[in-house]
Amino acid sequence: MSAPTISVIMAAYNGAALLPETLASLQAQTFGDFELIVVDDCSTDDTLALLHGWPDHRIRVIAAETNQGPVKTRNRAVTEARGRYLAALDQDDICLPDRFARQVAYLDAHPDTVLVASAAGTLCDGVTRGSTLEPVTTPLLVEWMLQIRNPLVWSSVMVRAEAARRLDPFTRHENLYAEDFDFYHRIARFGRIARIDDELLLYHVHAGGASKRYHDAMIASAARVLAEAHRPVLGEAATAAADLLARHVMAGDPVPDRATLIALGETIRSLQERFIADRGVTGDDLALIRWETARLWGRIGRAALRSGTIGVSDAIAVRPDHMGLGYARADEIVFSRLIGGAREIRRRAAL
Repeated sequence: MSAPTISVIMAAYNGAALLPETLASLQAQTFGDFELIVVDDCSTDDTLALLHGWPDHRIRVIAAETNQGPVKTRNRAVTEARGRYLAALDQDDICLPDRFARQVAYLDAHPDTVLVASAAGTLCDGVTRGSTLEPVTTPLLVEWMLQIRNPLVWSSVMVRAEAARRLDPFTRHENLYAEDFDFYHRIARFGRIARIDDELLLYHVHAGGASKRYHDAMIASAARVLAEAHRPVLGEAATAAADLLARHVMAGDPVPDRATLIALGETIRSLQERFIADRGVTGDDLALIRWETARLWGRIGRAALRSGTIGVSDAIAVRPDHMGLGYARADEIVFSRLIGGAREIRRRAAL
């Protein structure tokens, strides 16, 4: 039997309610040369029976002997993969029909790229919404954003198997709930990372998702990844800088005060300047990096204004070079501050 072009990697656990839609989305792919390797992590519902009964010969089902969690389960699937490309997919997400065709074409055309993701819409309570990520990217913008946040959705990722197998393990359990973010940093040593800006995936948002249940663990793991990435540049200051980025950029928690906003702005500014210098960024890439970082800074400032932890004068006074107020309109700033003022009044009244 010849090896398929793509091995789809999936860890399954108690996913019987949502798996049928995910599996149907694979059957609807316009590019059909793939295998799906599913490792069932000792589900207690009908997941295993559903997988064994699914009418598609391309599915390879492996029943784990013991429950080991999503990282080790996914790594087991990778060891069984035969394709030259590995496609990530969680059990509850939905591939749009052209996903595999578009990503295979991209990797075939860009031999220097080891990973390509895509934009992703969200599906919540039956309602589909568009992507909240940057609308236009280049590899340099994606690689810059990886220095301060996660610009990729795991289930939209396709990687070269030969590069992925240079990592041992494939994903690391010590960074559980941010193992995807860790993986992007580790595989970036072997080539470019890119994103197709069309939505090729629907990411399922629901109460049972890990991002909802394990918020604090995700932030702690993401901070470790960022600290490791920035220690060569920031030294001992990397740990504190990584914690700021994980909490207030990745998680979106409002900064608690002006001093924290200053520290966060200086961290982003210094990392950006170092990235631009080291990578020789110019032209459209430079403009895009400046623009998207400014937009991100605007969201950080408005979140703090809405929470009532800073005032407009603070946001204006501490704005870093090249970021300003994130190009926010005056009415957005005023409205955010009005919300923050009301929340501050309620907090004082509750004391």
